[in-house]
Amino acid sequence: MRKSTTVRQAPPAGLYHELLIEKRQAFLSRLGAGFDTIASFGRVAEEDQAKITHDEFVSLRLNRMEYNQLRLVEQALDRLSSGDYGVCLGCDEPIPSKRLRAVPWAQYCVECQEKTSNDFSREPAEPELRFTPVAS
Repeated sequence: MRKSTTVRQAPPAGLYHELLIEKRQAFLSRLGAGFDTIASFGRVAEEDQAKITHDEFVSLRLNRMEYNQLRLVEQALDRLSSGDYGVCLGCDEPIPSKRLRAVPWAQYCVECQEKTSNDFSREPAEPELRFTPVAS
């Protein structure tokens, strides 16, 4: 990739700072949601255990996704304060403002994002769980 020798122009900080702060608040408020309900069940009947276990799995998965998004927002706020916000980490070119308005925590322009998405999977594969039936 050829790096540009021109001075990078950072987008106006005010609008994006507010968007990122709003997103951070939204992600923080949703983190852990659903666990209060599950924890309040206490002892449950054996036939309900499978549904509760599934609900816990889904809640944990959603919580992890929210946490990952929160990390991206925090990183974007760090880039904003350091003056690197709005510059693609792949090609060092400005990220279009249309993309930043849609995804204010974007690290890459669309072209570089597509390349990185093709090169790496976003999340590591989940380990396969195998259950061995217990003989009675």
